[in-house]
Amino acid sequence: MTLAPRLDLRQSQSLVMTPQLQQAIKLLALSNLEIEGVIAEEIEKNPLLEAMAPEADAVGAPEPLATLRDEPAGADELVMAGAGAGEASLDADLTTSAFDDSASDMAGSLDGALGLSGGSAPGGGGSEGGELPDLDALPGAATTLAEHLLAQAGEVLSGVDLFVAAHLIDQIDEAGYLRVTLREVADRLGVPLATVERVLAAIQAFEPTGVGARDLAECLALQAREADRYDPAMARLIDNLDHLARSDLARLKRLCGVDDEDMADMIRELRGYDPKPGCRLGGEPAQAVVPDLFVARRGTGAGAVWAVEINAATLPRVLVDRRYYAELSTGPQDKAGRAWLSDMLASANWLVKALDQRQRTIVKVAAEIVKQQEPFFLRGVAHLRPLTLRTVADAVGLHESTVSRVTSNKYLSCARGLFELKYFFTSAIQAADGGEAVSAQAVKAAIRTLIAAEGAAVLSDDTLVERLNDAGFDIARRTVAKYREALGIGSSVQRRRARVMAGA
Repeated sequence: MTLAPRLDLRQSQSLVMTPQLQQAIKLLALSNLEIEGVIAEEIEKNPLLEAMAPEADAVGAPEPLATLRDEPAGADELVMAGAGAGEASLDADLTTSAFDDSASDMAGSLDGALGLSGGSAPGGGGSEGGELPDLDALPGAATTLAEHLLAQAGEVLSGVDLFVAAHLIDQIDEAGYLRVTLREVADRLGVPLATVERVLAAIQAFEPTGVGARDLAECLALQAREADRYDPAMARLIDNLDHLARSDLARLKRLCGVDDEDMADMIRELRGYDPKPGCRLGGEPAQAVVPDLFVARRGTGAGAVWAVEINAATLPRVLVDRRYYAELSTGPQDKAGRAWLSDMLASANWLVKALDQRQRTIVKVAAEIVKQQEPFFLRGVAHLRPLTLRTVADAVGLHESTVSRVTSNKYLSCARGLFELKYFFTSAIQAADGGEAVSAQAVKAAIRTLIAAEGAAVLSDDTLVERLNDAGFDIARRTVAKYREALGIGSSVQRRRARVMAGA
């Protein structure tokens, strides 16, 4: 082995993730609403990018599915194209026939017609077309539970007690329960335990009733006291909630010393209490899911086709401002300025192309899903077919990982409701007669239907297996139990106990 320096020539292969490729992959996995933030950031950084005005949006009819299937593959081609393709002229209007706006875009046009955007519309305006909404009447930010409790504490407590109350309120969770021990609070604040107990008693008198409890029994007891129903029998019932959960009514009647009528009355009273009083206030408001795609059947009979379109109302559009680029490029600039301008143009071109290819890829994948699951769109969940990412990837000529990214965080709206694209990919359950396999979602729907119609005779898992086998599903008992639990349905014993409690 020589130690002298020498030159070696070697060949190797490696995969390099360019920034443009990383951006294209990132855009595929984002929903339309998330794309909004990405575009806003790019427009802020790149002066050559221009957001399209709402007036430029055109409303038209979506193309049928057969036409959409003929679109280019998109994402994989974009990956193979490289950054050099970004130099081409790509500042074309993206509102092509394949991406016509949906009916939801009419909302923006309607706002303009009513003068809600600040200008007056033909035939009507801000004063003549109707009154503008009262801004003072719009709901403000919801008051949180902590804010609500602190406001009450400020009215009845002061000094050290108010300081302790603020700390206790900070330890109350969203459901309204205190999750620390009083001894821990006393040691942490350096105050007597009696002071903490006194302050907690004051907090437990605040609204909503039951807040500040340390467990479910104390929460129910506080509400029973507020309703003046906390007698010795009710106290023993609350102290033995475990027997109530097991529907052991005979033992509860002995412990409480009451008859059937009184026990039924006490149970009805408990049902009227709120086990999570803190949830009445605060918390983030529920956000409505906005669909990324619309699917509709156009035409009737043999000539009917499925139309798949992007929800353009939630998808911002951008163009490359060629005029501004021409002004900058003809002006005086040094070498660094020319390089920067060239980079901005390449970046803008690439973003426009990436967004265009993203739309085409999403529509292409969604169209194939509609084709594979057409029985579901026509007849419901019972006709959902088993489907895998590989099946769709092979059909549209994309990589399986690309299809996975396309279907992540995307929602499809159709006549049967709103569904995540991942919903249509389900495992297969073999048919009992050896026929075509069925989807796991179809089996879950059958289980839900059987249990909903079981009547007085509660169906065990073994009985469900027999009924499903009779319906043509070859399924094991453990699979039935797994699907039942996934649907949030209790076992036959739990359902039977629940009926006993309901009749109490």
